[in-house]
Amino acid sequence: MMKKFIMIIFILWGIINQSLYASDIGKTGDILQIVIPSVAYGTTLYLKDKEGEYQFYKSFATNLGATYTLKYAINRKRPNGGPYSFPSGHTSASFQGAAFIHARYGVKYAIPAYLLATFVGYSRVKTNAHYTSDVLAGAAIGIVSSFYFTTHYKNVQIKPIATESRYGIELSTNW
Repeated sequence: MMKKFIMIIFILWGIINQSLYASDIGKTGDILQIVIPSVAYGTTLYLKDKEGEYQFYKSFATNLGATYTLKYAINRKRPNGGPYSFPSGHTSASFQGAAFIHARYGVKYAIPAYLLATFVGYSRVKTNAHYTSDVLAGAAIGIVSSFYFTTHYKNVQIKPIATESRYGIELSTNW
């Protein structure tokens, strides 16, 4: 699995590299916001991971619902003058995919996805489609939606915990 994953990362890097030379950062962000969650979902299919597939559906739907509910409820103007700036949908989709890979299959597989998701956020600010706060909120929504619904593929699971009275990390395992 690791060899195929590395090959996918090289392909994605080629897409980014090509668009940087073409000065089309926005188009690369547009592509990656679809590619990252697609790779996350595709991994569940490749591994025949039905439980992961179901968890992906829940986290993806939650992310989409939260992002677009906030977009329409807040209706913040974009730096370029357009509507519905907060939060960034591109960034929330990208980070939802990256966080799903992290939560389900481990951080070592998610690092490239997080780097690419960060690039998506950068592309949104660089092209004046969003403010930095829009991107940060989108990333947070994407990450939380995946970590809330996703359990680790193996035995050990690490999750962030946030309640009114405490913040921290939860470590759990199945016996």
